[in-house]
Amino acid sequence: MSNHTAPPTAVAPRPPVSDSAPAPGPAPSPRPSPPSPESALRPLGLFVLLLGAALPMIDFFVVNVAFPDISRELRASPAALEMVVASYAIAYAALLVLGGRLGDSYGRRRLFLWGAAAFGITSLACGLAPGVWWLILARLAQGAASALMFPQVLATIHATTTGERRSRAIGLFGSVGGISMVLGQVLGGVLVSADVAGTGWRAVFLVNVPVVALALLLGVRLVPDSRSPAPARGDIGGTVLLAAALSALLLPLTEGRSAGWPWWSVLSLAAAPLLGWAFYALERHHERAGRSPLLPPSLLRERGVRQGLTVGLPIFLGFSSWMFVMSLVLQEGLRLGPLAAGLALVPMGVAQFGASLLAPRVATRLGSRTLALSAAVHATGLVTLALTVLASWPGLSPAWLAPGMVLCGLGQGLQLPVFFRVVLGSVPHERAGAGSGLASTAQQSCLALGVATLGSLFLALVPSVGMRDALLTALAVQTAGLGVLAVLAFRLPKVLR
Repeated sequence: MSNHTAPPTAVAPRPPVSDSAPAPGPAPSPRPSPPSPESALRPLGLFVLLLGAALPMIDFFVVNVAFPDISRELRASPAALEMVVASYAIAYAALLVLGGRLGDSYGRRRLFLWGAAAFGITSLACGLAPGVWWLILARLAQGAASALMFPQVLATIHATTTGERRSRAIGLFGSVGGISMVLGQVLGGVLVSADVAGTGWRAVFLVNVPVVALALLLGVRLVPDSRSPAPARGDIGGTVLLAAALSALLLPLTEGRSAGWPWWSVLSLAAAPLLGWAFYALERHHERAGRSPLLPPSLLRERGVRQGLTVGLPIFLGFSSWMFVMSLVLQEGLRLGPLAAGLALVPMGVAQFGASLLAPRVATRLGSRTLALSAAVHATGLVTLALTVLASWPGLSPAWLAPGMVLCGLGQGLQLPVFFRVVLGSVPHERAGAGSGLASTAQQSCLALGVATLGSLFLALVPSVGMRDALLTALAVQTAGLGVLAVLAFRLPKVLR
């Protein structure tokens, strides 16, 4: 087998299948040529993009270890604290596809810089929040800013690289995505414990401002511009329906348990599939009529896209719930402080980063079987942790958890790059924004769903069976999910594009 990955062949999108004669649509876009040397992505430009990708991921998790301080200073209830997380996640997930489409139309570098600037401003607003509702609204705006910035990263990589360079760039993207989630916990613990200039929990948001300033300064010169050769008009109806469908699903799953499942949460969950169907029907109508849907349904007819989204379910549902549960176990079960709890995750983060750097080479040799290997290693880590908990609870130290953490990190590090490679390998260049928006929306939605489902199961079990047995149950459910991932891996084409 060759040691180099062939660049994906860009093809014009196929016309949608209809039971009747299809309406005439726009002419297929011409086959795009490889990026010119002037527009190719250089290493420093990739660094700026990866910095922009890390910020939204870090901020999804950095707030976890700051909750006790936020609750105490702003007098926030548990339900309000959950809204601090939910408001960010909902805005982020609902607007990611729109962010990708705007980059297709107006230029991905421009949207990346606009999104970064907005992220810095909204981070400052979070850090200066005088009350909890200010913080919730600022987090909502911060999620919207992240949705403008984040999809430009994958779209730019897809449009300005080919072959082995693209494989390496996507591998680095996957490594940054994974380690940023761990770094969010560690950084949050460090900043809260350090109490820099008396800022306390506010430092977890204020630290973003100088980082964004650096990204803007470098991005203007180093990030190559790209856009779709056939810019599409906005799809306001599709955007509203997508946001409504995700909100109807994620908001009650996040808030319903703490509020005692009131009538509005049940009604919202019932409305979610109807809103999702309405969104799909509208997008299908737009595409058949030759208009510009927010998310072209024809993308889902690409086998690689469908398969990639399917394997993403156990990957992201398991990872986000794992981070949520372990944060609670380390701080409330083992009574570790914010800094010690964050540092306990360092072995996993280091292993995850190293494995993700090796992922392109492993995927070249093993193809999609890399996911089966990652599932086996990851499951071994979960079993190791479960045995450690059974043997030593509640006198566990971070050092005793390290072997299982390392194995989990190795497995996770191989999963993220392969997921994005499977999904984007079937997306034509001219649809890079829509494809990256779809992949990122699936990722973010599953992260939120993981916390809402397996995280809620863990919290529901703690009062009746105790934290140890609730943790063991969560580990068992996640191990079963990895078994599903291994089965799905063997249904993928062995050779990845």
